[in-house]
Amino acid sequence: MSHSAPPTPVASGPASGRILVVRGGALGDFILTLPVLAALRSHFPGNRIEVLGYPQWASLAVETGLADDARSIEARPLAGFFARGGSLDSDLSGYFRSFHLIVSFLFDPDLIFRTNVGLASQAGFIQGPHRPDETLPLHACDQLLRPLQQLAVFDADAVPRLRRARNGAAPDGVRRIAVHPGSGSERKNWPEAAWAELLRRLSQDPGLRFLLVGADAEGDRLERLAAALPPDHSEVLRARPLPEVANRLAGCTGFLGHDSGITHLAAAIGLPGIVLWGPSRLPVWRPRSDRMDILESGGDLATLLPGTVEAAIRGKIGSW
Repeated sequence: MSHSAPPTPVASGPASGRILVVRGGALGDFILTLPVLAALRSHFPGNRIEVLGYPQWASLAVETGLADDARSIEARPLAGFFARGGSLDSDLSGYFRSFHLIVSFLFDPDLIFRTNVGLASQAGFIQGPHRPDETLPLHACDQLLRPLQQLAVFDADAVPRLRRARNGAAPDGVRRIAVHPGSGSERKNWPEAAWAELLRRLSQDPGLRFLLVGADAEGDRLERLAAALPPDHSEVLRARPLPEVANRLAGCTGFLGHDSGITHLAAAIGLPGIVLWGPSRLPVWRPRSDRMDILESGGDLATLLPGTVEAAIRGKIGSW
């Protein structure tokens, strides 16, 4: 097959066909890309939409109807598509060839992936940013939606939404608060000792219980925090499949966390909460939800005192 230039962006989406969205990155990046999937679903209802990404994230889009299917971006045969002059797997070439439109949010500064996909497929190709530009005063969701203007999509809902049946009111009157005391970066984390003191204070309220949520990145932090609480006041949900985490979050009354993917997930489900905000650019990365209150630290979370956070929570929890 002879080499050719990458396909040019398309001016309009197909009326009926197949659309592929390619998305890598962490959980938060995927959650903030949900408005793209929702816009494609809304504006091109006759199309089948698929995701090429990390299965643990993409499963959320499939389960909630934002995508029809997902394929793993970690498949070994894909390596050839990321190499200049790489060997292109025939099955994957047929996969790319089956789409009418491909929207990619991969880091591809030299257009290697785009060029190789163009060798296999005549699909229209739209290149989106793999990461929002933090120098712009625009939220990440708005920046990720911008490439769809090439499809005449200008009025998309820029709020990530994951349909989940909310059942936060327990029949026993107990409020169950989801707590994510971690993130992908320690710079974004409140010190563990501060979390322990906050939970000790809150646990004095007999009407509160805590669901401590996290992944392997949190290490034993969840277990240590739970062990310091009264018996039966907490449950640890660690490294569980994301749809299960989403369902458990939906059953909570409120949420406490940092700038993290789990926080964006809780916001997309519709949970109210308080987010302890550290060094990240707030206008770009804040949860897109008017139910999430931000408690800023001036860039250094260690300066937030447990008493300050407790007062903020108690001022809000009655309305959750």
